[in-house]
Amino acid sequence: MKKKNKKQGGSSGQNRKTSEDFMEKNVKKPEIIVTESGLQYEIIKEGDGAVPDPDGYVKVHQRAMLVGGKILDDTYKNNEPMEFRLKETIDGYQEGLLMMKTGSRYKFYIPPELAWGKRGSGGRIGPNAVVIFDVSLLECW
Repeated sequence: MKKKNKKQGGSSGQNRKTSEDFMEKNVKKPEIIVTESGLQYEIIKEGDGAVPDPDGYVKVHQRAMLVGGKILDDTYKNNEPMEFRLKETIDGYQEGLLMMKTGSRYKFYIPPELAWGKRGSGGRIGPNAVVIFDVSLLECW
């Protein structure tokens, strides 16, 4: 069981070091903006529509990946946007979406403490992993 987990998501210590190194290097890029919580993001395209409500729902296209490039989800590829209640997602994703206007496309670099933290998520996302989301906000209500 332990070997399987390491293959799929990496060890906690290894991921923590990889995550810290990645975030330290990423923040030095001129296009990266950092929030008070530690969320890093870049604006790919700024929209001019409505801003999501913290208690509301959103419809997005997203590509979620890990630092090593492993794709976790890609609705762009399938051309099937997803809809969800903002409160049902991780803290870093919520924070990022609340900054966006409909029609925007942002890239979020979510540190472990704003994502799945020490526990990870099943075998797909290891403990202490940075998760990167390329998100287009299509609708909010």
